Amino acid sequence: MTIALPKGRIAEDVLAIFKKIFNEDFEFENRKLILKKAGFTFLNVRNWDVATYVQKQAADIGVVGYDVITELNANVLELMDLELGKCRVSVAGIKGDDSYKQKTQIKVASKLANIAKNYFNKKGIPVEVIKLNGSIELAPLVGLSDVIVDIVETGNTLKENGLEEKEVIMHSSARLIANKNSFSTKKKKILDIVEKIGQVHGA
Repeated sequence: MTIALPKGRIAEDVLAIFKKIFNEDFEFENRKLILKKAGFTFLNVRNWDVATYVQKQAADIGVVGYDVITELNANVLELMDLELGKCRVSVAGIKGDDSYKQKTQIKVASKLANIAKNYFNKKGIPVEVIKLNGSIELAPLVGLSDVIVDIVETGNTLKENGLEEKEVIMHSSARLIANKNSFSTKKKKILDIVEKIGQVHGA
């Protein structure tokens, strides 16, 4: 069974869960992107690519943030909330400045363009989404946007840049997902690993 993991802390946390289940070490060596152990093949991929690997069946199951699943509208099965990497997706802007609420159209900078667009559309507010991939906090400070939509964990980065959370759009955490075909052909194997994760992880 092939499992796609997002690079970084979440991958380490998931491998630690597998270590508890099988009582042996699971870790990617040096810069290797594939780890084969205990009948599993783990793939070390970018967070944003996990859902694609699973959707296209290059991996049977994977671990990815709920925000990414929502943003990509990924056609995958969600099996379990691992409650790792908890964060919020929020609207943030310059501290003390709520003038965006009076505007007839809002400019929003975000890498989560679909989430941002859908959120404001549901509120009936016309929005222009400016897609950025990093340093999103800069956008309202230099007049590129009225507000940003971004992932917030502690809120420290916002504070350090004179910004504040205005509205929480959604809460997110890492989810265990499965390819729909894999789930029907390897159902017993997949449900078995889900149960074992639940036992050691207390989810």
